[in-house]
Order: sequence, then C-alpha cells, then structure tokens
Amino acid sequence: MQTTGVRRIVVVSAAPVSTVPSPAPHPPAHDPGEGLVMGRVLTPLLRAALRDVYDDLALMEDVLRDSGLDWTVVRPPRLTDGPLTGAYRTAEGRNLRRGLLVSRADVAHLMLAVLERPGTIGQAIGIAN
Repeated sequence: MQTTGVRRIVVVSAAPVSTVPSPAPHPPAHDPGEGLVMGRVLTPLLRAALRDVYDDLALMEDVLRDSGLDWTVVRPPRLTDGPLTGAYRTAEGRNLRRGLLVSRADVAHLMLAVLERPGTIGQAIGIAN
C-alpha cells in the first residue's frame, strides 16, 4: 500500500480480539465494554474455540498499528445476513454491552462511514445492533 501511495485502510476484525494477547500492547483480561456474562464466560469460550483465528486477527491488528498507514479496525460480534438497519451502536476502543449480533450490511455501512471521519484513524471500533 505504501508503494502505491494508498494511505487509508479499514479492516474487519472480531470483537473478542480486544482481549487476545499479541506482541503489541498488552490487552486487558476483559474488555471494558462487555458485561459479566460476555466478559467472563462467552468471550473466553470463543477465544478457546477459535484461538488460531483470533491470534491471526490480533497479529493483523499489530501489523496495521505498526504500518504507518491511516488505519481503522472494525470489531463486530457474531455477523448475520440481515438487512442494513443503520441502527447499530458503536464504541471506540471497546466492545458494546449486550452486543451479540450485527448484520454484515451494517458493518459495511460503518466501514464506508469511517472513511469520512478522520477521528477514527488509529482506532478499533466495536459495533453491534
């Protein structure tokens, strides 16, 4: 991207990545946006079941963080095939309480929207319906 002069990149990661250990900054044991059940039960189970996927996503986020590019990471929970609602919630740097689902269409909508928001550069954004 740097060779071609492209500066801006927006990527999809996953909500549980916020607590996956990686070589970069040490993540919290529990995401501050998650409630008790999600943070202490469901997220640890998901991380255990999908360890390789989440490790790869955490590494991707580390590479972006160190790339010098203008990046934004979007971290959805479980994706659905539902329609665009535009009624999704977002939070910078954390997941959302009771944020269990979001449609792929809403994630795509947010990804396009952040391109016009310079304040989202260098941020991981949680999204959920």
